[in-house]
Amino acid sequence: MHLRLKSIKPITQHHDLFHLLSFAHTSSITSRPICTKTENNSHDRSFLPPDHSPIVDGLISIFQNRPFSPHTLHSPETTDFGSKLTPTIVETVLKSLQNWKIAHLFFNWASQQPGYRHTCYTYNVMASILSRARRNDQLRGLALELVNSRCLMTPGALGFFVRCLGGVGLAEEANSLFDRVKKTGLCIPNSYSYNCLLEALAKSTASVCLVEVRLKEMQDLGWEPDKYTLTPLLQCYCNAGKFGKALEVFNSMYEKGWMDTHVVVILVVSFSKWGEVDKAFELVERMEDHGIRLNEKTISVLIHGFVRESRVDKALQVLDKMRKLGYLPDVSVYDVLMGGLCRNKDIEKALILCSEMKNLGVYPDVEIFTKLVSILPEGDMVKLLEDGQEELGSEAMILLYNSILNGLVNKGSVSEAYYLLRAMMGDECDCDVQMDKVFRTKKMVCPDTNSFDIVIKYLCKTDNLDMALGLYQDMDRMNCKPSCLLYNNLICSLSNANRVDECHKLLGDMKESGVQPTHFTYNSIFGCLCRRKDIEGAIGMLKEMRENGHEPWIKHTTLLVKMLCKHGRVAEASNFLSSMVQEGFLPDIIPYSAAIDGFVKVQEVDRALQIFRDIGARECCADVVAYNIIINGLSKAGRVLEAHGILNEMQEKGLIPSVVTYNTLIDGLCKNGDIDQARLCFSTMVRKEREPNVFTYTTMINGLCNEGRPNEALELWTEMRELGRAPNRITFMTLVHGLCKCARPDDALLYFQEMEEKGMTPDTYVYVALIEALLSNSNPLLAFKILREMFHSGIFPDPNDKNHLWVRLREAICRLSKDARTQSDIMSLITEGSIPIISSLSDIVIEDGTEPIA
Repeated sequence: MHLRLKSIKPITQHHDLFHLLSFAHTSSITSRPICTKTENNSHDRSFLPPDHSPIVDGLISIFQNRPFSPHTLHSPETTDFGSKLTPTIVETVLKSLQNWKIAHLFFNWASQQPGYRHTCYTYNVMASILSRARRNDQLRGLALELVNSRCLMTPGALGFFVRCLGGVGLAEEANSLFDRVKKTGLCIPNSYSYNCLLEALAKSTASVCLVEVRLKEMQDLGWEPDKYTLTPLLQCYCNAGKFGKALEVFNSMYEKGWMDTHVVVILVVSFSKWGEVDKAFELVERMEDHGIRLNEKTISVLIHGFVRESRVDKALQVLDKMRKLGYLPDVSVYDVLMGGLCRNKDIEKALILCSEMKNLGVYPDVEIFTKLVSILPEGDMVKLLEDGQEELGSEAMILLYNSILNGLVNKGSVSEAYYLLRAMMGDECDCDVQMDKVFRTKKMVCPDTNSFDIVIKYLCKTDNLDMALGLYQDMDRMNCKPSCLLYNNLICSLSNANRVDECHKLLGDMKESGVQPTHFTYNSIFGCLCRRKDIEGAIGMLKEMRENGHEPWIKHTTLLVKMLCKHGRVAEASNFLSSMVQEGFLPDIIPYSAAIDGFVKVQEVDRALQIFRDIGARECCADVVAYNIIINGLSKAGRVLEAHGILNEMQEKGLIPSVVTYNTLIDGLCKNGDIDQARLCFSTMVRKEREPNVFTYTTMINGLCNEGRPNEALELWTEMRELGRAPNRITFMTLVHGLCKCARPDDALLYFQEMEEKGMTPDTYVYVALIEALLSNSNPLLAFKILREMFHSGIFPDPNDKNHLWVRLREAICRLSKDARTQSDIMSLITEGSIPIISSLSDIVIEDGTEPIA
């Protein structure tokens, strides 16, 4: 395939071109107008009837009020507003709510108001909010609700919703929504709708086949592909490495006059990311001959590509071309070039490049100076400082010194950086430091805030907290104001060191100095309080966070709940989550799941079930994990019918049960003695394409053996191995023990031996069960052989074992000692001390009170 461009030398395929690396690039479609009302300015209410503005303001006030109480939803004022809702009002309110959770809560509340129905435009506003917040689970649910609501959609609105899904990588959901809306007659897609779908698919790892099918479907409906159809198609082919087809699309677009910078950029970026930077450069030159002038960004991509391929000389040629085109390279371009030269240890060219930058008025930043300093010998570094003092201004010199500080800490020379900073402050340094020549330069530059930021950050990383705090306290005499980053680094490190009192002091200093604490600041301290299990302190911090508009991090609340549950303080964990709600925060499902699991583990299933029901009422959607936990709790409590009901509820809500879900239910059924229902659940699992794992088979085998059905257990064993699921140690022991219980010791012995051949060591209970089964089957010689192997392997029963294995073993030894065929062998084991739990035969007493044979 050749690139058919008039009077242009063809670009031919290279034999490696079919291995093109995938990449992400925003399609030009995103810059076109959206055919939906969602682009109305949220502050422009000119389209609202005059009597609607008070309703909008009232609803915004109610839902943004902190702390928010669910009871507010049922107040007379809210109910009155609900009776006056219109789609326009809902759109305006949604656009004014800044928190996605509150917006989602309002959206769901509005849908429940009598006489009101969402339109495609309100759905699109909500989709836009969830997409920007990257709340994929909620966006999936919204797409499902949209279809189920039978809401009619315009082609433009469908395209917008599809792009919201595609923007967060939900291409499969976008494709499904498109199909369902089309098949149910809720929308007749047009070319714009199809273009949006193709764009969503091209952004993902969707198969080329699916994109091609959609394109053909579009053409069959009479919609001719345009520039915005072929652009994502080109992107898709490039992502998939189908370079031949990509060239066909490229040629077609060229012939139709649809070529633009973006289309060429797709191929240039593909070439560059794939390593074919020569071909990318060739394409750039030829496009310029035909009046397509590439932008600065594309040429920068080429420079990055050449440097990445360790071809810095070629990258410097592209830099020269960039300047001739009238573009002034920015610092980032010089940064990547300097990085390449420094990796090659090409000091001379690096210094020349640095000089060229200055001549062009592009001053090197900290990153460039850091790279340069990293390759300069100490003598050149000192010369760089001395020359800088004569040629550079004070600000540039501070930047240069900070680069040296940065270079030192990056090389792990934190002590040298610390003493250099002290020297800049005018302090005497008594220790022997390698940077002595640097300290003796003509004029030492006073540090700035960034100097302290650099050194304190790495002192914190290396756990030199006291040194870091000493520098922080000295900043005032240097007239340096601590930055937010510096405060955050100190507070984070102190929090990790469990020095919470000092964290609070720094937080106070931060506020007094006029530096606004961030969500990171508060969450660092909140995390420390959670790790300390300080509930009162954590709630106090939550109040302060709420007052300042910050959300607590899920990982911290989850950690506190898990730690409380681990130490048996499940009720306190539950109360803590309730306190969060009272403070106006809606906890994520993850900490709720931890609390539910905590109640399950202390066998308070009803409390766990109560929390599970409460979170649904608080608009917090339970996920598969939460359902699995509650199903597990009910199953272990023998409430299998209720567990089945939860499973059905889970499926009704559109959640797909996992392998863990089925395993939990099967285990509960087996332990409850309902093996037939367990087999039915097992069959359902296979039918739903949830492949049973080794745990599933182990559970079923154990259940069947417990019910005296060893033949069925062996059938499952064979099926498991035929499907390639290798039994593990637990599975082997379960089968051996189960066959012994079913009076099949000969079969059990075969699997016992196979287990040992595979290097798996059986537990004591397996040995004891096999010995007892062989004795019951009148095979004392083999039973003695297993007994001897057990003791020679150093495996002894625990006298405190709840199954009283040692008592059962004593009885087995007694029976062997009474049998003429094994009596002498037992005596030998006792004499040589191989049976540690019995000192002599006289210690063995049978249950009927008789003594063994002397």
